[in-house]
Amino acid sequence: MLYLSKMLFGSSLALGTMVTASSYSWMGMWMGLEINLLSFIPLISSSKNMYSSESALKYFIAQAMASTILLLSIIIFSSKALSLVEESLQSALMFNTSLLLKMGAAPLHFWFPEVMEGLSWLNSMILLTWQKIAPMVLLAYSSKTMMLLIMAVISCMFVSGIMGQNHLSLRKIMAYSSINHIGWMIAATLFFETIWTIYFTIYSVITLNILIMFKKLNIFFMNQLTLSMNREPMLKIFFILNFLSLGGLPPFLGFFPKWLTIQIMINEKFFSLAVIMILATLATLYFYMRVTFGTLVLSTNSLIHVYSPPSHMFFITTTNLATLASLILSTLIFNLL
Repeated sequence: MLYLSKMLFGSSLALGTMVTASSYSWMGMWMGLEINLLSFIPLISSSKNMYSSESALKYFIAQAMASTILLLSIIIFSSKALSLVEESLQSALMFNTSLLLKMGAAPLHFWFPEVMEGLSWLNSMILLTWQKIAPMVLLAYSSKTMMLLIMAVISCMFVSGIMGQNHLSLRKIMAYSSINHIGWMIAATLFFETIWTIYFTIYSVITLNILIMFKKLNIFFMNQLTLSMNREPMLKIFFILNFLSLGGLPPFLGFFPKWLTIQIMINEKFFSLAVIMILATLATLYFYMRVTFGTLVLSTNSLIHVYSPPSHMFFITTTNLATLASLILSTLIFNLL
């Protein structure tokens, strides 16, 4: 019965995103977002885990607030279409602000790390990847308020770089990492939507690889990471390479979408924004390096948590090798197109 309900809510979650992305009207888009929200709440809430129920409540409050602002801006848009009022900058600002709140972009990120802290790795995968699609698609459709979105991009860079430094929880580290990548994706959406699609796909694949390893090893904190990785040297190598790829270091696949984003920003003469984003991302890269070097250098023999050897090693190995070897293939394909 539990799996049946999970399948039902998972299907309606996917349906809500599809409705939002394919709708012809603003009201249809809003309905898709609501279906998506009301499907995700039962997936993350659990009577056995107090923290997941707390996360579900926080998520609902933040999303309901964003939906209210979104609906109000849609009413103003509709009034404008009926020629009752003139098109105003305020309605576009409200619309884009609600989308930033929905996706958890800084400076409206207050709910995102707190919600992540109470989720399982499977629900974290959904929140970090799938739940970003609908707001980003709406942002691509809407009339972009350039100054607001540029401020949001810069905020994402600095907030993720500074706030992610002192955390030992891997879920919070992944949350602040996601905020950084949201900034890059918004920047890509501002100039060329296709680059956003490439960025989101690559980010999702790398994030899924990392979270699958966390789930298989049953780890949530950095001290557990050190113990588990010492027992699995192959996973240790894959984890380090994937984390560096997530940070966007040049030999890895994660550098490719950032490369495209920087290139399009330079073509559009946004030099200062590109420089700020690159320099601010170095702070994020620093805490990636802290996690990876800690895993590489430190060793411990103490039993910190109940250890379960990972299954499906063939699947993990295949997906990681495919991801880590993809930079050469992706650049070749991009040059051929």
